[in-house]
Amino acid sequence: MTLDPHSIVLRPRVTEKIMAKMEAGSENKLVFVCRRDATKRQIAWAVEKLFDVRVSKVNTQITTDGLKQASVTFAEGFSAEDVGMRIGIF
Repeated sequence: MTLDPHSIVLRPRVTEKIMAKMEAGSENKLVFVCRRDATKRQIAWAVEKLFDVRVSKVNTQITTDGLKQASVTFAEGFSAEDVGMRIGIF
């Protein structure tokens, strides 16, 4: 696998439920669609490189349509809302 962050994290996934998790007072999380063969460490590294943030936790799951979805929790001092604003979710 190449170590290009853009080849690991493909796009953000946006739903109403995910938008509620993004609020800083809530869970401070964003969800991304990633390469299926990417590990949690690679996903955390890619998110940190792409958005200049610190990641505290990554949870992954394979969706029913075969995509890998990574729920990324940001470390204290970093806001999911700020990242969302930068990537155009709002």
